[in-house]
Amino acid sequence: MALEPKSVLVDGLRTSYLEAGHGEPVVLLHGGEFGASARIGWEHTIAPLAQRYRVLAPDMLGFGDSAKVVDFTDGRGMRIRHIARFCEVMDVEAAHFVGNSMGAINLLVDVTSDAAVLPVRSLVLICGGGEIQRNEHVDALYDYDATFEGMRRIVAALFADPAYPTDDEYVRRRYESSIAPGAWESLAAARFRRPGLDPPATPSSARAYDRITVPTLVLEGRDDKLLPTGWAAEIAGQIRHGRSAVIDDAGHCPQIEQPAAVNQELLDFFEEQT
Repeated sequence: MALEPKSVLVDGLRTSYLEAGHGEPVVLLHGGEFGASARIGWEHTIAPLAQRYRVLAPDMLGFGDSAKVVDFTDGRGMRIRHIARFCEVMDVEAAHFVGNSMGAINLLVDVTSDAAVLPVRSLVLICGGGEIQRNEHVDALYDYDATFEGMRRIVAALFADPAYPTDDEYVRRRYESSIAPGAWESLAAARFRRPGLDPPATPSSARAYDRITVPTLVLEGRDDKLLPTGWAAEIAGQIRHGRSAVIDDAGHCPQIEQPAAVNQELLDFFEEQT
């Protein structure tokens, strides 16, 4: 399925998105690594889901072709509110939400808050929510220097299969996305701190999971280099209607590395909600 990107103004901010299919809405939120976008994150997911659902995959603020803007005091909150407004503009009153990595964390931040704004009917969290490890792979994501070899290290961190970082064409595609006008700056800017301030903490896995009332599926990549083994079951066990599954032969982006297995998990899960 060849998808042409569309765009819409959301509170004056250009918002790029991919759309396909008809039926109940499914909103896909991509990860937050340098070079991420809706197309890169969900290119193997959109068409299979679009056979049954209306699929919307926006580029979050700062990514892809969406506006390169930063809120230095509440960057995550700004992205969450922007997606909520995007849903309003697109006439989405309730949707199945799927997030990978940062997209999943943003979903968790919202649904465990005391004033959630996203119209979530059900929730799928893919490799987002566990306690981020401190290792060379995480360093590759946080210390990206906008070089081709730096992007190769990011790709190595994201995938279990060593073929991905040795595929120069794939690495270059992500690299080109990461150096588009404003892309590197908007992500790197979030790390700016006044001299003398402590660095920000990494996302925590401790949240008010009892506030989640919608059906929730948590997917873990068995060979994820960024999250500890078993994090998905631990989190799903704290959610009233939560369950988890592990995707074999996959790292931090199983929807890219093992799309058939992930797509089947999604379709089966959504079908249960009808």
